[in-house]
Amino acid sequence: MSRTLKQFLTALLGGFVALSLVLLVHAQDQSGFISIDCGLPENSSYVESTTGINYISDAAFIDNIGESKLMLPEYRKFYREPYISLRSFPQGIRNCYKINVTSGTKYLIRALFYYGNYDGQSKLPEFELHLGLNLWGSVTFEKASTPPSTPFQEKELIHVPLRSYIHVCLVNTGSGVPFISAIELRPLPNASYPTQTPKESLALDWRYDTGQIAPFTSYKYPKDIHDRFWEPFEREDLTQIGTSSALNLGSNTLYQVPSGVMCTAAMPKLASVPLNFSWPHADNNESYYMYMHFAEVQKLQANQSRQMYVTKNGEPFIEPFTPKYLYTTTVDSGAMSGGINNFSIFTAKNSVLSPILNAIEMYMVKQFLQSETNQEDGKQFFLRQAFIT
Repeated sequence: MSRTLKQFLTALLGGFVALSLVLLVHAQDQSGFISIDCGLPENSSYVESTTGINYISDAAFIDNIGESKLMLPEYRKFYREPYISLRSFPQGIRNCYKINVTSGTKYLIRALFYYGNYDGQSKLPEFELHLGLNLWGSVTFEKASTPPSTPFQEKELIHVPLRSYIHVCLVNTGSGVPFISAIELRPLPNASYPTQTPKESLALDWRYDTGQIAPFTSYKYPKDIHDRFWEPFEREDLTQIGTSSALNLGSNTLYQVPSGVMCTAAMPKLASVPLNFSWPHADNNESYYMYMHFAEVQKLQANQSRQMYVTKNGEPFIEPFTPKYLYTTTVDSGAMSGGINNFSIFTAKNSVLSPILNAIEMYMVKQFLQSETNQEDGKQFFLRQAFIT
């Protein structure tokens, strides 16, 4: 998924304007975490001050050491420490990180690219990111920004490695020098984010805390035990409601959306209209999974009720249900085709209150058909393919 400083989630009644979460993520438990600061001097490590996450140097994970670089000074104070340093690879077509993992474990794998005009050229590169021999995605940036903003990309994947290692590779496509700022792996419950086949992985399209309308601050950001980035959004036709009480995970024990996300929700300003949304980059040739997270955050009176149902392109999608008070329920869409997908959350008959939505995630299915192999074989395979094409 491509994330820039501003993203747009189109909707029938308006567009979400998302402000990317650059700075502030908190983790409660680092069991199984792998946090690599690319460009950090060899044998170095540190504990990141705002998250408490331990980062290590990338030097032990690569054969081609590349070049260790830093954002220019005018950018550095605005970004967390893992994103200030980076490693660029001016030599070679394909440069890979080999990272040991636990085979059969589901991971959130995140690759981060923060430019910070590290080369003083104000010229943004384009290159490819591969998982082993498989294309994960293209890394592209919007035009250069002035401090404190910098062009950046974050690619996130939910993937189950079948071997005891993975290769995260940068491929030079002739449009500038590849670089990378950080690589982060977070284990997930194996039953979460299910797919139809074991060879399917999920690339994050977007993830929103729909009850938040402004960038989080370090003392307000909801702790996520899987260190997921939840982006706030705002839309003129919606308003936000919330509670100061903690929420029960409920049926959400698989997805473990933090209470700090679920304690707020979005709802239409006009009680007579549904909550409508769609998304802008749904490829007709791709499949997607959507996860909607619901919880009642208002203590309803005896004469109040909130019952909702969801339609997709005007057809029934989720039967009428009532979100439970301080109790999280996650609805999994199953595999959906791309193209035009318009969703509406309606108030059911005899329901008094407007529909709500606390959080939502969207992923594109990635078919990684080439199995992992050793790095040198991968280089030879890639070079043969490049020659053939």
